[in-house]
Amino acid sequence: MNEKNEKKRSTFSVMCFIKKTKLLKSGEAPIFIRITTSGQSTDLSIQGSILPVLWSQSKERSKGKDRVATELNHYIDSVKSRIFQIHREMEVDGKTITPFIIKDVYLGKNVEVEKEVIGKTIGEVHFEHNERCRKLLGIDYSKSTIYKFDTSLSYLKQFISKNYETDDILLDQINGEFIRNYDLFLKTEKGCQNNSAIKHLKIFKKIIRLAIANEWMAKDPFVGIKFKLEEVHVEFLTSEELSIIMNKELSIKRLSQVRDVFLFCAFTGLAFVDVKGLKPEHIIKGNNGEIWIRKPRTKTNNMCNIPLLKIPQTILKKYEGSKESEIKRSLLPVPTNQKMNAYLKETPAVQERRGKRV
Repeated sequence: MNEKNEKKRSTFSVMCFIKKTKLLKSGEAPIFIRITTSGQSTDLSIQGSILPVLWSQSKERSKGKDRVATELNHYIDSVKSRIFQIHREMEVDGKTITPFIIKDVYLGKNVEVEKEVIGKTIGEVHFEHNERCRKLLGIDYSKSTIYKFDTSLSYLKQFISKNYETDDILLDQINGEFIRNYDLFLKTEKGCQNNSAIKHLKIFKKIIRLAIANEWMAKDPFVGIKFKLEEVHVEFLTSEELSIIMNKELSIKRLSQVRDVFLFCAFTGLAFVDVKGLKPEHIIKGNNGEIWIRKPRTKTNNMCNIPLLKIPQTILKKYEGSKESEIKRSLLPVPTNQKMNAYLKETPAVQERRGKRV
């Protein structure tokens, strides 16, 4: 069942479904109605449930033929009909139409909707922010930063879906409790440590400040909420530990490559992202024939001049003309940061080193 407002070019749909992940004690699944308008959606729990084996998702109704099934199907039709009626009335009156407002009207809440006012959602604002930053890739933002923004948006959507049973919410629904619950979700559901959770919350705060600056929000939900980063003590590898990693025999190719990238970072002092972008033009010869790395740092754009020692030179020669380097268009076959960390944990020498520190 779909309607289309040609004047505003907005879409509207209503879908009925069951949630098998939230079975009742009777074994039945609760029935929900999903209201969608122009890409925004919210779920409405209706007074009905059914055994999953008796549900037809293609027909959005019970497959049964008895009186109970018939009454349930009539009830579902009446709920859909009422929702369509609310949508038509709002459309005729020229009022703002969002799935959240339609849901509130259906539930009998006192909703005052101004004409020609578009309610922004947090997901919409976050997505638009990420897309603007994506256009500035290589100018103001690096790939890793864009990846962090996208990851934060993904985590935020997962949080909203789990706690609000909808895909997105309006900006005016966000308050201090929302932020504290989101912080809890990041630490418990996503396994983020305190400092990692704060990074995502700071990105979220940036989106909120953007909404306030554009007058899409009247109040700052972050008022009174403070973040406290925990001090991290970084342990450095000793010469002996580096030697163990270098001399360890690795039969798995990907682990060997990751070990080489790790060692190259250790002996040059370059960050992972800088090694990932290392190209032939960044390798130069000095006046006395010595070899240097001359490259602007990715994050600061500061030019660095680093002498290329024997071990990193050997690593570079090892991958000269390799298919992996050609595909990645860099001097070394550097994987993604996530794979790099995962593969390092698989490396026996690193495991031994971690065991030694326990």
